[in-house]
Amino acid sequence: MKRTFLITGASKGIGRALSERLAREGHQVIGLARRADDPGFPGTLVPVDMTDRAATQAVLTDLAERFAFDGVVNNVGFIELSPLGSIDLDGLDRAMGNNLAPAVQTVQALLPGMRERGWGRIVNLSSLVVLGVARRSTYAAAKAAMISFTRTWALELAESGITVNAVAPGPTETEMFRANTPAGSEAEQRFLSLVPMKRFGRPEELAASVAFLLGEDAGFITGQTLFVDGGASIGKASV
Repeated sequence: MKRTFLITGASKGIGRALSERLAREGHQVIGLARRADDPGFPGTLVPVDMTDRAATQAVLTDLAERFAFDGVVNNVGFIELSPLGSIDLDGLDRAMGNNLAPAVQTVQALLPGMRERGWGRIVNLSSLVVLGVARRSTYAAAKAAMISFTRTWALELAESGITVNAVAPGPTETEMFRANTPAGSEAEQRFLSLVPMKRFGRPEELAASVAFLLGEDAGFITGQTLFVDGGASIGKASV
């Protein structure tokens, strides 16, 4: 069955890979991104800065009136490196607000329609960093809150036909990851040391996991967080 999904942060990385996968499967994809000058996007790409709450709400209200959404993927995220001892409190507020408010706004805008139709999928993107990674205090706190959202919303929507799950990627070859983890850097080696498979994930691999949770076959799964991380959440492989 053809479904209509909204994906935030859809123009790059995991969001773009997911958009392409869902489009290949015959679904309608509506993407949100800071810029929409991408004629190759496999769907409708709408420009919005999701740190601007008023602009975001206006776009979401318009889209909810124009499309009958079956699900949403809260993929957009903002990283600020913040080692303990130099965590800026304004930066903390910014990290929490910029990562969490878009998810709340997006779900609340689409929820009435999914409730009315009695079917829906919500997938939140968390991160391996919730288990503890140096210099990621504020980002990890925000991504841990996404897991909390997932569990709470799943309980609240359990009888509605709407499932809520999270995917927590390990280090993945995306533009945002590389902006903070240059090739050949100490940070790159530190992340590789965390992954028993000794490689980074590919956006397409993460997209496959999210796509499964959006599908019919995942109808009895809710409130769960799936770590897609090459084994990093298990611990280090034995030598």
